[in-house]
Amino acid sequence: MNSDEGTELALALRAALHVAEGGPVEHLQTHLSHLLLTPTHAYKLKKPLRLPFADFSTLAARRHFCVEELRLNQRLAPSLYLDVLPVLGSVHRPWLGTAQDAGRAIDWVLRMRRFPAGSELDALVRAGTLMPEELDAFAERLARFHADAPVAPAASDWGSAAQVGQAIGDVFDQLDALLDAAGRADLTLLRAWFDARQPHLAECWAARRAAGQVRECHGDLHLGNVVRLDGRLTAFDCLEFSPLLRWIDTLADAGFFTMDLHAHGRADLAWRFLDAYLAASGDYAGLAVLRPYEVYRALVRAMAARLRAAQGAEVQGPDYLACAERLAAPMGARLLITYGLSGSGKSTVAAALLQQGAVRLRSDVERKRLHGLAPLADSAAQGLNIYTAEASRRTFAHIAGQARSLLQAGYPVIVDAAFLRRGEREAFHAVARGLGLPFAILHCHAAPDSLRERVQWRQASGTDPSEADLAVLARQQQHAEPLATGELAHAIALATDQPWDARALYGRWQAQAPVP
Repeated sequence: MNSDEGTELALALRAALHVAEGGPVEHLQTHLSHLLLTPTHAYKLKKPLRLPFADFSTLAARRHFCVEELRLNQRLAPSLYLDVLPVLGSVHRPWLGTAQDAGRAIDWVLRMRRFPAGSELDALVRAGTLMPEELDAFAERLARFHADAPVAPAASDWGSAAQVGQAIGDVFDQLDALLDAAGRADLTLLRAWFDARQPHLAECWAARRAAGQVRECHGDLHLGNVVRLDGRLTAFDCLEFSPLLRWIDTLADAGFFTMDLHAHGRADLAWRFLDAYLAASGDYAGLAVLRPYEVYRALVRAMAARLRAAQGAEVQGPDYLACAERLAAPMGARLLITYGLSGSGKSTVAAALLQQGAVRLRSDVERKRLHGLAPLADSAAQGLNIYTAEASRRTFAHIAGQARSLLQAGYPVIVDAAFLRRGEREAFHAVARGLGLPFAILHCHAAPDSLRERVQWRQASGTDPSEADLAVLARQQQHAEPLATGELAHAIALATDQPWDARALYGRWQAQAPVP
């Protein structure tokens, strides 16, 4: 079957589906597939093409990739991807059969449940109807998906330093040929940005692969491939035709998503998603490669947009080359720690601040992770005492190491903990001082009645990792060590039971200069 016959088959099948399903059938095309949309279902018919990156030229290949697409997408969207069906009859008079008719197939289709137009995440973002809590839940599901995905075989080259470096270099070369003089000048600067980091990145990529972080991922996780389905965000349209582009670093997968949120002008949601993903996965080490992966993914989307434009298609959407430039700009690494009693609003303020541009390390979450517990687990119910002096020492030492690595990777960092002991605060000041970076203490405080009400509400809700109760609050009030005179030079005081503005507060933090 050739390309023209493939189009004839798609149009004839459209007519057959119109009769079979009793409603209008819409015909759409991508560069690889025909899509036939009935009122209730979507049928994907792969084009009989042979391209440098995909080969659907034979009947056997089209069946194989339909089956692969079904397998891959049922991992994340089982209710959306239904089955693979044979096309029977002839090019001009086709109909759909059942699995028992496989021997008579002239082609194959992937059958999916149709979702309403406008429910894709990029449309939700443009309409302003995305709920941040939906994004948190999606981040947690993606982290679980990555944790359960198979690790790349040792004998493969997938995700190796050489392979990733080659892929990035190829995108630069291909995009360079599609740009005008001004665009090529911008691309030259981005290439220099990558080249300057190449030796360190090669080490990081090799370490990530050795640690088992190269896995069978989604591969094409932009906003258009996430849909609100049955009340929750669901990723679909996994990349089935190229194992090389699917067996990737988990942070390259997540980074595609965060990059596209940045590109769509929602940096706040990108940072919020990243916070939820990292809290669920614990993969803070991956931030050493996240920003380069985000820039790379932006360049891939910039190249795809220009290729579509060169083919005469009308291209709308973000300027991905400009997004790559923004993501390559320095973020201004600096360290902020919180200070305050339980219920003083530290985590609420930290959550708002990080959406302005920062990575958060939360002691309640990391303490439980060190003991093999989920963030919302009840440690006492598990028969564990994770609040001993030794457990606290271990927790703060662990977080200090994480903070140092994140700062070295160039990120602003917020450490969300009580920090009621002066020695703990000084240890983190030493981390910033050793790197020559600004250090701040966010002193959150509220009236005693507010503290008690918040602690009681938090306990009753069961939605917060903190396990502090009123007895813990009372002990804190007795033993908390106030900020010393020298610490006040770094302090930003905030009464959280009074109105406050996250953007203004973030500006105060960013305006602080390094203090010895």
